[in-house]
Amino acid sequence: MFCSLLRSEVWIRFLADLLFATEKWTFNNSLKVTARPFQKRSKHWIGDNLPCKGYSLKKEFYFRTLAEISRQHSSRNDLNIRSYLNAPKAKDGLQRIAQRTSGDAQIKAMESVQKILSDVQRDGDQALIHYTKTFDNYNPEPLIIEEVKLKAAWEELNPRLKEALQLAHKRIENFHKLQLPKDIYIEGDFGEMMGRRWQPVEKAGIYIPGGRAAYPSTVLMNAIPARVAGVEELIMASPGDRNGEISEVVLGAAHLAGIRKVLRVGGAQSIGGLAFGTESINAVDVITGPGNIYVTLAKKFVYGQVGIDSLAGPSEVLIIADETASYKHIASDLLAQAEHDPLAAAILLTTDSHLAKQVPIEINKQLKNHPRSEICKSSLEDWGAIIVCDNIDTCIELSNFFAPEHLEILIKDPKNIISKIKNAGAIFIGKWSPEAVGDYLAGPNHTLPTSGTARFSGALCVETFMKNTSLIEFNEKALKSTADSVIELALSEGLNSHAESVKIRLREKPI
Repeated sequence: MFCSLLRSEVWIRFLADLLFATEKWTFNNSLKVTARPFQKRSKHWIGDNLPCKGYSLKKEFYFRTLAEISRQHSSRNDLNIRSYLNAPKAKDGLQRIAQRTSGDAQIKAMESVQKILSDVQRDGDQALIHYTKTFDNYNPEPLIIEEVKLKAAWEELNPRLKEALQLAHKRIENFHKLQLPKDIYIEGDFGEMMGRRWQPVEKAGIYIPGGRAAYPSTVLMNAIPARVAGVEELIMASPGDRNGEISEVVLGAAHLAGIRKVLRVGGAQSIGGLAFGTESINAVDVITGPGNIYVTLAKKFVYGQVGIDSLAGPSEVLIIADETASYKHIASDLLAQAEHDPLAAAILLTTDSHLAKQVPIEINKQLKNHPRSEICKSSLEDWGAIIVCDNIDTCIELSNFFAPEHLEILIKDPKNIISKIKNAGAIFIGKWSPEAVGDYLAGPNHTLPTSGTARFSGALCVETFMKNTSLIEFNEKALKSTADSVIELALSEGLNSHAESVKIRLREKPI
């Protein structure tokens, strides 16, 4: 009898209310946990003496299950974040988050992007104007913002903001100068010479998102590596606001970073303009910078026509924390990511159940009067997660599985686990290294791989705007000494003329 009553949602709701009333628990019903049948009995689980099976709940979390079922009693303003208590379920959740931009929405966007790019390639400026009016509701004419207006925007900026931008510029530039690759020249066994020479591309385009916020930091992070690489011509594309105006701080940052021309167009159409060229702009060799799904797909389609940095998706942070971490720090760092975009992901992996309970409560506190609270809530409820792990090694395993764009390590000895981190765009070590410093002025680039691509790629860098060329110079002795092997390899591939190109030189009499 008790067993059937316990399985009844009504009775569980009643029990939850009773427990909250009698025990005076202060737990905020904001941590979302789904009740799952118990599979293996253990001394670490309560309810073993209950006259039924299937509802034994982990000691420190059983009340959270009741909270989930009675969630209707909580305020509608409470934030509900998914939580996981075991690694297999957590991996499923992390996979869902990593794939948040795939599916039907992407397929539909592909068709639209392909048409936009085709029209821009055929109609040039007119297509840029048409699609900007259609999608962004402003007339982008004149399409180009010239250098004199960029300089004026810089001069009008608040002195404190100018000082901050200059500090960021200096630190980013100094770090990226260290990335300049060195040419290689070596002499072989027979006096032959081999080498690799690095050169910058001639023209580069950078895309700077607009819309919800202005991103002068992204201007610096994309333009400075290009300038360090030696790119001669750099054009920036960015959408205007409802009036077609681009933020003065973005334009000022462009001037500081050495940009002399800005295309007042965003979206897939701007990527097409940069890739194919129009009456107003030259076609570039490389396109970098983050954007929405339409921008990302456009970069994907034009790759091959031009080089690109990566297919960056919505931003994400993953935090590994133990009992020494501050729940206030964690809450603010998760919100710092969530406020970017409703598709941003914010994930906590922790070994401390108390921390897992406190973080969502603190998030709700910090969300009060937050200017971007709706964006934060949407992000955290859809793409946030709190995962309780048995140990730090499990946290590391899940982090490497997810391959986060930003990884914060907030444990007692963070440096001790760095060597175990295999997949991450950037690692922030210790409590004094919030992800925000990396976004703005630490020095390393903040344009990072997302959606699991940190498994095989890294940050935007100076080499993104460069290309290398191999140099090979054989002399007569070197060719004669290696000829037999070259001929043998060529014939093994059925390429007779390859072999003959060596033989004919050996048959020639010396002049």
